[in-house]
Amino acid sequence: MGLSSKKKPNHLTDRAGAAIEKATDKTIGPDEMPGPSPDPSTNLIIHDILLRSVGRLSRMTVEKALLGRRYGKGYAKQIVENRSTLNALAAYGVTKVATKSVPGALAVGTGLALKVLFDRGRSRRKSKAAGEKMLRKQADPDSMI
Repeated sequence: MGLSSKKKPNHLTDRAGAAIEKATDKTIGPDEMPGPSPDPSTNLIIHDILLRSVGRLSRMTVEKALLGRRYGKGYAKQIVENRSTLNALAAYGVTKVATKSVPGALAVGTGLALKVLFDRGRSRRKSKAAGEKMLRKQADPDSMI
């Protein structure tokens, strides 16, 4: 598991979780889990939904802001909100692979670097036109992308 076979935490999330646990030791008892319910599994579900919602909202906000600078607010909103389920699942899967292990992160990083090199290898005009075409397709609510 992780970077070594030792029993101590060795993933970034393990280390961060241990640091948060240590920071909250004085405020929360060892048999308690913070949340509105006395049931810890319910509190875990509530926290999971809350964190995923905040993550999604912040991601969409940043994407709209970045695209809005170039394409305008309305068009950027269409691009971000009309993303296909397949596109979302693919991004989720790649993110899972990248965050599960160092080899996964290296594989995903290498793939992204190769894509950038491929795009730069084509002429700037062709690369830009292909990207613009994909975004137009993604912005169209009737397209099957």
